[in-house]
Amino acid sequence: MRATQRIRHGFGALLVIGLTGMAAAQTAETEPTAQGDLAVTIYNDDRALVQDVRQLAIPNGRSRIEFPDVSAQIQPETLSFNADGAGIIEQNFDFDLLTPSKLMEKAIGQTVTLVHTNPATGKETRERATVLSTAGGVVVKIGDRIEVLRDDGLPTRVVFDGVPPNLRARPTLSVAVDSERGGTRPASIRYLTSGLGWSADYVALYDEAKATTDMQGWVTLTNGTGTTFHNADTVLVAGSPSSNGYRGSPPSPRGFNPGTETAGRERLGDYYLYPLPGRTTIANAQTKQVSFLDVQGVPARKVYARTVNWMANDDAPVNATTAVGFSTSREQGLGDALPAGTVRFYQRDAQGTPQFIGESNIGHTPMGSALTLVTGDAFDVFVQAEVVSREKITSDQWEASGRYRVIADDGSTRTVTAERPVEYWRTTMRYTLTNAKPAPVTVELTQAGLDRGWWSRDFRITSEDVTGEQVNTDRRKYLVTVPANGKREVRVTYETRY
Repeated sequence: MRATQRIRHGFGALLVIGLTGMAAAQTAETEPTAQGDLAVTIYNDDRALVQDVRQLAIPNGRSRIEFPDVSAQIQPETLSFNADGAGIIEQNFDFDLLTPSKLMEKAIGQTVTLVHTNPATGKETRERATVLSTAGGVVVKIGDRIEVLRDDGLPTRVVFDGVPPNLRARPTLSVAVDSERGGTRPASIRYLTSGLGWSADYVALYDEAKATTDMQGWVTLTNGTGTTFHNADTVLVAGSPSSNGYRGSPPSPRGFNPGTETAGRERLGDYYLYPLPGRTTIANAQTKQVSFLDVQGVPARKVYARTVNWMANDDAPVNATTAVGFSTSREQGLGDALPAGTVRFYQRDAQGTPQFIGESNIGHTPMGSALTLVTGDAFDVFVQAEVVSREKITSDQWEASGRYRVIADDGSTRTVTAERPVEYWRTTMRYTLTNAKPAPVTVELTQAGLDRGWWSRDFRITSEDVTGEQVNTDRRKYLVTVPANGKREVRVTYETRY
């Protein structure tokens, strides 16, 4: 089946979900701002690059320039300032924002006015008070008495004589510059900030009867910087730039074979760029979702699987995992690189209503990759692994099975002058698979733990009811078909040096 594809390389329609609703988003669009021409580049690791160009009147000689409306989580050490004919001398970031608690803290030792309202008559009385402490509550001195302002619901308010000079209504960056001439000109700042990030989420509608899945991809953009970024040219970067040499490990799906196809997106070095379509306002405390992938009919298959460790002896049957496998290749219909995120699978019930069936994380995935994503445990399919027998065998018995020797992947040999005393063992494993579904299922049964080191790789499979595939020196995989409403036993005999 050929998939129907609609991929948005420059993002499509925007869906904005604000913490305070659409009204908050509209307020952010119209509120005054000192920001200029904004460009914001947002990375996956809670980090963003902000570039802001403002038209400023810069006097001749030394002066101080303020940049309000910068991120409250700015990394000041990353600041870069540029204005023609002007050089920076020093910079300061004032992040003490004007709040009721901060205003009270800065008033310690100062005199304020307390306004009391009689709840019965509405009459107001005023008295002057000196703020003594705000630790654990507000302590004031009124005349010759000490009182604690209680939060008991009585109508009392505090009137301050002014705003302390070191409190700002908005996060403000100030720089001292030395200019060789006066006049209005563009002045730009560039800085890194935390609190602004994005992640990818995928909605996959799986059709088991047709063996296809429809895939939608959404970018979820969050702003917790304390600042709204107005009318910004915004680009999202899929990749993992290092910070101080640290690089986090991305989540891994159950099965992942990286692809070798180049996606049709703009790249920057080793990263893919996902530009938003035109300028947008990223309001503080807002979540914005952007669609970037919409593909129908991608071939997909149901996978049942169980990996058994060496000499596992299950006391009871264990649920097989259930997964969905598909490819991101162009030939298979998806045809795109997938940023790291969460894939959530849905399937229609008998009434045609999509129901959630599980989710799995993926790392950054090149186009052309093969993915097998676990959705949960199978209700009707079980596997029980048991050690049927284990016995020591002689060297003659070991040599007799030499024709079954497994060669190391690289074909290398090793010469040693001394070796531990060699023991040989014959182990028979029994795998019992049951299926309560009304149709046959195929289970990917993997025996793991075969590789104990270079000295152990000369193991043999002397008997197996189902022909296995040696995945690597540690794992052997069997595809076992279990009949509908049925049961199947598979036995495998291993001869090993451990």
